[in-house]
Amino acid sequence: MSNPLVIYGVPFSQPVRAVLWLMLLKRKPFELVLTSPGSASEGGSRHPDYLAKFPTGTIPGMEDKETGFVLSESHAMMCYLCNLHSWTDLYPSNPEQRAKVDEYLHLHHRNTREASIGLIAPNVRKDLNFSEEFLSNAKAGIDRTFRAIEGGWLAQSRYFTGDELTIADMSAYVEIGQLRSEFTNVYDFEPLPNIRRWLDDMRQVAYHDEVHASLYELGDISAEAPSMEGIINANKQGFRVLREQLAGMED
Repeated sequence: MSNPLVIYGVPFSQPVRAVLWLMLLKRKPFELVLTSPGSASEGGSRHPDYLAKFPTGTIPGMEDKETGFVLSESHAMMCYLCNLHSWTDLYPSNPEQRAKVDEYLHLHHRNTREASIGLIAPNVRKDLNFSEEFLSNAKAGIDRTFRAIEGGWLAQSRYFTGDELTIADMSAYVEIGQLRSEFTNVYDFEPLPNIRRWLDDMRQVAYHDEVHASLYELGDISAEAPSMEGIINANKQGFRVLREQLAGMED
């Protein structure tokens, strides 16, 4: 019997990876429908059929085929799924502890997310045509945010909001972790020992390698931008690995 929960997106997308990681970690079956970001063609996030469900045209999108419920924005999805399934280990029920997770999630988009905009997107999304001024501001924002994470969030605890993993860490890692040397290799973390330690801890979280299979496939982009074929192949590899994991859940 097919699973009613559908997630639309591609494995290379950072927000998509965060949601997929949560689902795999909790061994919650789902169907992944490959959806190309920014494309108006069939199977793209700007196609009329997709926009009818997700008017902002972004990925990931989530749909419950049984109820018709649809939701966009990765943080909204992760919070919803944790609330729906009482995953309080990753999204605490204690109001103060949950507020600290929410604090980071609200911070994320115009801070940590700049890692994708300033360092990844210019190489893989040529259609976005970022100006040099915009990219310079984004890179300055990345450095500022990483200093705050280094000296604040991770200075006193193992994870972002304490000694236990939460969805705040998962959301942050898909942005920060993609920059490290074994993936795209576009940022030097040597001056940031707390972040380096956290990155190593996050790499030990179950399903890390499976969720990041597309990045392993793409490899280092620090010296040369990847070809479109390389990006497509990376997404295909990520999809194959995820499909294998989902098949294992059904056995």
